[in-house]
Amino acid sequence: MIMERTFSIIKPDGVKRNIIGKILAKIEESGLRVVATKTMHMSRREAEQFYAVHSARPFFGELCEYMTSGPVVVSVLEGKNAVASYRELMGATDPSKASKGTIRAEFGLSIGENTMHGSDTLENAAIEVAYFFSGTELVNSAK
Repeated sequence: MIMERTFSIIKPDGVKRNIIGKILAKIEESGLRVVATKTMHMSRREAEQFYAVHSARPFFGELCEYMTSGPVVVSVLEGKNAVASYRELMGATDPSKASKGTIRAEFGLSIGENTMHGSDTLENAAIEVAYFFSGTELVNSAK
């Protein structure tokens, strides 16, 4: 197993419902370590740039509108095979199809309000981390 870093967003529905602590607890209980985290309100420009890969898709405008509708919590997670581990912990995009015990199965409201974002590849994780965090905001984990 390889030690990796991945990126996470608790989306506006999770922040609004005040379940940040419950989600972070599930992340930590899974063995992943939070090495950086902050609450922010994404601007429309930030959302459009972050989700630019989806710009041609019909849901792009709605996604950007949703992601700017309230605060989000962005985090950098570290652990063994962090990208795959976190994707498994999040569960399927559609909470009704997510496996029991996953974050989306427990907290997701719909495909649109699925509470979480997580990087899908190690390469995208590095891009997403750098988009929201400077190098000085990242700490080395305890060995």
